[in-house]
Amino acid sequence: MDTRTKTAARTKRHHRIRRRIQGTPQRPRLVVHRSLKNIYAQIIDDVAGRTLVAAGTDSAELKDLKDMTKTDAARAVGELVAGKALEAGIREVAFDRAGYKFHGRVKAVAEAARKAGLEF
Repeated sequence: MDTRTKTAARTKRHHRIRRRIQGTPQRPRLVVHRSLKNIYAQIIDDVAGRTLVAAGTDSAELKDLKDMTKTDAARAVGELVAGKALEAGIREVAFDRAGYKFHGRVKAVAEAARKAGLEF
């Protein structure tokens, strides 16, 4: 795989992480995707190949993000995905940072999800 671009290097890191992390029905995978404007979080059962819960800054539940910073919006996404997961009966997840550094917005999503009740 060519690692001359940031995106290719991140993809390579993500594949390396995904070799170790697998979402099961008992402990699904919480994966975070970060774009320039938005951040998305999904809880995935890899065995069934299904997305169980999803949230993002463009979700209908998060409409008042205009005044927030990107990090504050990421915290809101973490709280939202954790709330939806608890409603669906999911308490434990495996965190997949998708090749991004555990820093900034990715860390904000993780910490907000932990604070809202998810365990990982």
